[in-house]
Amino acid sequence: MTDDVPERPPAAGLVEALDVPRNAAIGAVVGLSLAVGAYLFRVLELFGPFAGTRAYPILGPEGWFLILAFVLASATALLVATVLTLVSAYQLSKQL
Repeated sequence: MTDDVPERPPAAGLVEALDVPRNAAIGAVVGLSLAVGAYLFRVLELFGPFAGTRAYPILGPEGWFLILAFVLASATALLVATVLTLVSAYQLSKQL
């Protein structure tokens, strides 16, 4: 036996085969679109004023909803990219 450890194959081939950059770009577009839509509906009150009053310290309602829109965009982008990558992996496994 030898003490040589075999080299790992480069991970770039797997990333390319699963279309991860394309999936991440699609996820970012979907997440950003959803967050912008939700932000506009809430802050511009496109469906009319919302019931109830709340105090929004320091940032005001626009600032807080902008932060929430960022969280929504990030989570949605991650979810969409993950689902698309899993679909790509499933399709690739069916071909092999």
